[in-house]
Amino acid sequence: MHIEELLEQITKFIKSEATTDTIMGDLFKLGQFECVPVIRVGMGFGSGAGGGKAPKSSEGEGGGAGGGMGIEPIGFLVTKDDEISFIGVSKSSKGIAAAFEKIPDLVEKMISKKEKEETA
Repeated sequence: MHIEELLEQITKFIKSEATTDTIMGDLFKLGQFECVPVIRVGMGFGSGAGGGKAPKSSEGEGGGAGGGMGIEPIGFLVTKDDEISFIGVSKSSKGIAAAFEKIPDLVEKMISKKEKEETA
């Protein structure tokens, strides 16, 4: 495979993965709240090729390419009726499991704060 073909395949892969579906997770309900996870996606790739003659050997050429992708939860969009809020996941938590454990408390705090503001 030529390096151009390999780069084209990597580019197509990145285009197919860097979509809204990849970044925003599926909607789920938590009691009266609707929640959508928000995820950060990072991608990168590199390639190189070379050719030439080495002393006392035949001609040679070589090439290579590589890529990587990382996905990290950063928070949740939470809706109740016509209100929308973003609840972030702190860096010190232990990933998505810790985020799911925090949602009920965070949502209740958000609603309580909003109710206090409305009555004041």
